[in-house]
Amino acid sequence: MGSAPRMTQPFWQTKTLAEMSSEEWESLCDGCGKCCLLKLEDEDTGEIAYTRLHCRLFDGETCRCADYQNRKKIVEDCVILTPQKVEEIRWMPQTCAYRLVHEGRDLPEWHHLVCGDRERIHAEGHSIRGRTISEDTVFEEDTEDWIVDWEGNEP
Repeated sequence: MGSAPRMTQPFWQTKTLAEMSSEEWESLCDGCGKCCLLKLEDEDTGEIAYTRLHCRLFDGETCRCADYQNRKKIVEDCVILTPQKVEEIRWMPQTCAYRLVHEGRDLPEWHHLVCGDRERIHAEGHSIRGRTISEDTVFEEDTEDWIVDWEGNEP
């Protein structure tokens, strides 16, 4: 009698963020674009509000950075994610794969590593594709007028 084939678990279920290869790390990004939204922090309460404005390097139609390799050089306050930063950053989206793995939770069924389709996140409305505008099109003093919740609804 032969034994049943051993099922191997996907890397995000067996490795910590720090143990992942650079390829595995990069593949975790689902392309939602929510981390590229401009965020405002209330100085008194520390509450974070998200806007419908995206970074000037973000392409709102493709949900990708226009210059990913040089983003930090071009946008000084761009946050380069690391395992340590994932642990510290309070504004990471609830559905962010980095956050989910860090918290020991599994990826949603629409994540491309689970379903095999990079477009499913957009088709099911879990990304910001087509729902934002560039920060360059709005005066800085008007940023508060663009506050929305994670799903792009008015607060």
